[in-house]
Amino acid sequence: MNNRNKAGLHDNSIINTSENYEVEYWANKFGVRPERLKTAVRAVGNSAVAVAKFLNNK
Repeated sequence: MNNRNKAGLHDNSIINTSENYEVEYWANKFGVRPERLKTAVRAVGNSAVAVAKFLNNK
């Protein structure tokens, strides 16, 4: 999900909380509010796998 204006493949394994569209995408994907997603990223880093595990354990 990196820069959506760039051609090529997106890195769907990394969550970039600097981009609002990515925060919205990942929050919807995980079924959480954007604030909760950002809290998870701060806690475990920006790996989508790590964030998913964190959210599932809470």
